[in-house]
Amino acid sequence: MQKIMNGKEASEEILEKIKIDTENFVKKGLRPPGLAAVLIGENPASKIYVGSKVRTCANLGFYSEKIEKDKNIEMKEVLNLIKDLNEREEIDGILVQLPLPDHLDESMILEAVNPQKDVDGFHPQNLGKLFIDEPNMVPCTPLGIMALLKKYNVELKGRNAVVVGRSRIVGKPLSLLLLKENATVTICHSKTANLEEITSKADILVAAMGKKAFLTHKHIKEGAVVVDVGINRVTDIEEAKKLYPDDEARWNQVKEKGSTLVGDVFPPAMKEKASLYTPVPGGVGPLTIAGLMMNTFLSYSQRVK
Repeated sequence: MQKIMNGKEASEEILEKIKIDTENFVKKGLRPPGLAAVLIGENPASKIYVGSKVRTCANLGFYSEKIEKDKNIEMKEVLNLIKDLNEREEIDGILVQLPLPDHLDESMILEAVNPQKDVDGFHPQNLGKLFIDEPNMVPCTPLGIMALLKKYNVELKGRNAVVVGRSRIVGKPLSLLLLKENATVTICHSKTANLEEITSKADILVAAMGKKAFLTHKHIKEGAVVVDVGINRVTDIEEAKKLYPDDEARWNQVKEKGSTLVGDVFPPAMKEKASLYTPVPGGVGPLTIAGLMMNTFLSYSQRVK
């Protein structure tokens, strides 16, 4: 029987537990967890993402700050802001929303964040701890994916896991987390030869390359667990009909709203061949914010004790 892995449901369960744990800490007379979100510039998508994170904080009983800065801000001012947030006791997590304006040094800014407060999990120290099997702050999307696989009782020990994509945000850290759970892990990318030969042997297949419906029937093993991390916009009605041949609601989204979403895997291929799979949207997406809140609460619980 084929099943959808419901990321929204899994996210809600994670957040509800964090909310209860937060209430219990506050009842003991402790302050609530605190998250500072730094938004530089006017990127519309970034504004939406940060707004969603701040609202989630409010729902959980967290203290949060949204710090908005002009796109022309100087590097020195950003570093001073990070230094100030590092020193503030009531701030447990610092989120610098990416992408940053071109004139700013992204690596330097991310490295300026106190690793203990690096709730995105991008600091070299946190990535290094993940590499030596001592994870603390783990990148949010991989953290959420692992929680989803656990919820659906996906066996990882001894199974072949293939991750298509090698970004430091998803592909590389997720590969290390799967390896920690004793999966046999292969990383594929744009230069991989015989991609089909490798992915078609995967018990767990993760698509995170950012290419619209790139993986098809030939790439998926019968009965595989497929995790589709991709988020791609479809604006052409005929393309939507090819991607979702039996889903008129998707066609209507394009007609009425101008677009619909598709992942990195051809949807009919997942439905027909996977035993478990994540839809787009409603699969991996909600778990990214859940991962962020998990990291923020982890930092908080380590700092208030």
